[in-house]
Amino acid sequence: MAEPPVQPPSDIVWVMGGETMGTTWSARVIAPPGADPTVTQAAVQAELDLVVATFSPWEPTSEISRFNAAPPGLWALSSTFWTVLEAAMEIADDTNGAVDPTLGVLVDLWGFGPGGPRPADSPLPTEDEIVAAQALGGWQGLRMNREARGAMQVGGMRLDFSGIAKGHAVDRVSERLSALGATSHLVEIGGELRGRGVKPDGQPWWVEIEQPPGSPSPRTLMAMVDVAMATSGDYRRAFVHGDRRYSHTLDNRTGRPIDNGLASVTVVHPSAMRADAFATALTVMGPYEGPEFAEAFGLAAHFIERTPRGAIERMTPLFAAMLADADDLPTSGAVTTGPVTIQ
Repeated sequence: MAEPPVQPPSDIVWVMGGETMGTTWSARVIAPPGADPTVTQAAVQAELDLVVATFSPWEPTSEISRFNAAPPGLWALSSTFWTVLEAAMEIADDTNGAVDPTLGVLVDLWGFGPGGPRPADSPLPTEDEIVAAQALGGWQGLRMNREARGAMQVGGMRLDFSGIAKGHAVDRVSERLSALGATSHLVEIGGELRGRGVKPDGQPWWVEIEQPPGSPSPRTLMAMVDVAMATSGDYRRAFVHGDRRYSHTLDNRTGRPIDNGLASVTVVHPSAMRADAFATALTVMGPYEGPEFAEAFGLAAHFIERTPRGAIERMTPLFAAMLADADDLPTSGAVTTGPVTIQ
């Protein structure tokens, strides 16, 4: 940290929560003087509703649904949509397409989109279907016009922001809380988190890093002070066909769900949106390319790989440097919310 954390505006902690984006959200907020918790929760909900209205393909009137259904042509985008699309394309360029916002057709084909899961008794997508879906996606085929703040719909392309939208929502909520004077808070949406400031006792927001089921890795806590964290795991959304499990994370290079042995990837970053996207990208890259890229790119990243010899844990030097000493960890007061534990 370049400077000490922001001190809490009071010693009153509000706990808020609800549902959004097909998952749950929660926030722990140090109340600023004179603030109304009802007004604050309504402000948070307004930010979440905007994200859904912009990026949810499950909402037929959302901006992304309208773009996906549009005929070929240049379509103007809202500033919110443009900001996230621009970030997603930048990270796609950095990672050579390991995270790709243009895979909506492929996502739908594998049963992870708004059309719902594939029937249990249906066959897997054929090679011809996969090739046809790949032809309608690919980040290098999306053209953006900065002057018009628009994107070109080539015809049949469907965008999908599932690898970045939750992180963006976390950032929006955190920034809105700060603007309301709640400069110390912890926001969580479906396991993606961002913390700012410290708790009234001066302790950081301690969060236990999410582990895949059956992981032998030791309990690991992160001090969430002015930082964000996102985890991508092959156990979160998947379907079973025959004797094999298919993850919701897709690799456009193969047109199929990843099958590289990575059980989970956690990334810590100042931006929850970028942590979310990089966690997805590193998961697609796999257990060898992923850690090499993360270290070279200066990311704080943690990997758990399943192998015939058992689980293997890897972390970049920056991630290892952020781990707390055991003597600093809290011993009580744990609260489980969604897939994470907060202390």
